[in-house]
Amino acid sequence: MTALIERSLQAQVHPDEWALRLELAACYRVFAMLGWTEMIYNHITVRLPEQVSGADKQFLINPFGLHYSEVTASNLVKINAQGQVLDGSSYPVNPAGFTVHAAIHEGIEGAHCVMHTHTTAGVAVACLQGGLQQTNFYTAQLHDMVAYHDFEGITIHAAEAPRLLNSIGIKPAVILRNHGLLAWGMSLPQTFAILWTLQRACEIQMATFSMGPAIAVSEAVAAQCTRDALQFNPNHGAGRDVFDALVRQVNRIDESYKA
Repeated sequence: MTALIERSLQAQVHPDEWALRLELAACYRVFAMLGWTEMIYNHITVRLPEQVSGADKQFLINPFGLHYSEVTASNLVKINAQGQVLDGSSYPVNPAGFTVHAAIHEGIEGAHCVMHTHTTAGVAVACLQGGLQQTNFYTAQLHDMVAYHDFEGITIHAAEAPRLLNSIGIKPAVILRNHGLLAWGMSLPQTFAILWTLQRACEIQMATFSMGPAIAVSEAVAAQCTRDALQFNPNHGAGRDVFDALVRQVNRIDESYKA
């Protein structure tokens, strides 16, 4: 049954939805290539535009039980904010996925895409008393862009959503304390660029702090770096160039995500 749904899905959905499915499936493969995976857990989600979903907020999420390297355009699952499957998929959806991601997609107008990871560097910094500190080239590009949300346990309880949104405000790079990293943005490539910068900042901090005290970057320099940074800026592609370069790498390895 699932195979039949997958083979016929492209003909059934709006062309804009299929384009987003291709982009999102490619992103899952990029994450797998970069090693940003946590077995079958974590999520990247994309909110469907109104011309596809109508008045209801709908988004695409990975089928629970598949590794990121197994995600394809057809087996992505379309759900609403309540986690109800809308496209006939027989795959289950992880409650931790739609609880957090739906809250952000619904609660932040510009949150077209949401990404969440449990990388070693990301979780390590999330567990650090001082969190991410202004000490390297990448943290300097995130000046006043990083929000923190205190750990409340496994994110399956809808009651946490208002507190999460309050913690985030309008900051697109989020450190979930004791938990991991999260980013949201107006497009998938922009969200990827934000998360990549946050991840890289955590990696450099983890390496630096293992060697000794770090040199602080001043607030003024960090603010200037963030203004000068191009990778998230809509006027400079908002991450499209770097994301497309990584998709080309994926395509040279395995194009099966397009199915």
